[in-house]
Amino acid sequence: MTWSLPQPMLTVAVDSPALPAGYAAEPKWDGFRAQLAVYKGGRVLLRSRQGTDMTGSFPEIRTAGLVQLPPDTGLDGELVVWEAGRLAFARLQQRLAHRGTSAGQAARQWPAHYVAFDLLHYGGSDLTDWPYWRRRAALEALFAERALPTALTLCPSTTDPAAAKQWLAWTTAGLEGLCFKRLDEPYRPVRSWKKYKIRFTTEAIVGAVTGTPAAPRTVLLGRYDHAGHLQYTGRSTTLSPAVSRTLAQLLTPPAEASLHPWAGWTFSAGWGTQRAELDVHLVRPNTVIEVAVDVARDAAGRWRHPTRVHRVRTDIDVAQVPAFGE
Repeated sequence: MTWSLPQPMLTVAVDSPALPAGYAAEPKWDGFRAQLAVYKGGRVLLRSRQGTDMTGSFPEIRTAGLVQLPPDTGLDGELVVWEAGRLAFARLQQRLAHRGTSAGQAARQWPAHYVAFDLLHYGGSDLTDWPYWRRRAALEALFAERALPTALTLCPSTTDPAAAKQWLAWTTAGLEGLCFKRLDEPYRPVRSWKKYKIRFTTEAIVGAVTGTPAAPRTVLLGRYDHAGHLQYTGRSTTLSPAVSRTLAQLLTPPAEASLHPWAGWTFSAGWGTQRAELDVHLVRPNTVIEVAVDVARDAAGRWRHPTRVHRVRTDIDVAQVPAFGE
């Protein structure tokens, strides 16, 4: 190898879906951020944002890279898996556990695709100093020259605000939102790209808290399934002082802790990780709050990212909260 992949360029969250002047918009996919490199001699590297080598888990991406890309090519993009016409993040996570023969079997069952959105290295040249518009033009030319039916595909990009707005309707397929990239900006390992995540408001039931019931810091949320069981559906970000004070006046401990629907349960402190358990306090599940959530779900239907609490809904009974999975 005579070159290596750069550290990835990162995003900062924004609250508006409007395409800023001087920027291009791209769909934000519900998958794994990944860089893909094809070197001379047939070596391929598929690397996660954290630097983990994922090549062995996705043999179809390695094969597609060798078929579709010339040597000395480096891409940035998103690794995704489709299931029943929707992006399936849980299947993607399961794929990571497979290597060797089992990876090939998993690839046939849940094939992955690599959605390329940036060209970092090509023809022996480092392109990271090029502005986005020039890298994008080169990326489009690369895919136009090698339009083969493989697991590699080109991410859409537009400078048309109307087209970007239309992409927000793709939530049924698992689109998370939009990413905005300044046209004249080089590729650097900084938080400069902007991301807008689609969110909507809904209701959930407070089943437990971190902190204490007298001073809750975050809330653990539940919804009843159709069998009448209170299922855990997600956790909030840190509560505002006003919401924390309001909840403190409403939350009460269960009459008997052993009879709480979540008695004996443990909750992870990390989002989608195996980090240490949370120290939680169970409360009577009779308080409803309104939260803003994005479209990402895990295999069980739980909210995969932290929710934002808007307000306490004393006007809504727990029976009026949508069912688990809805």
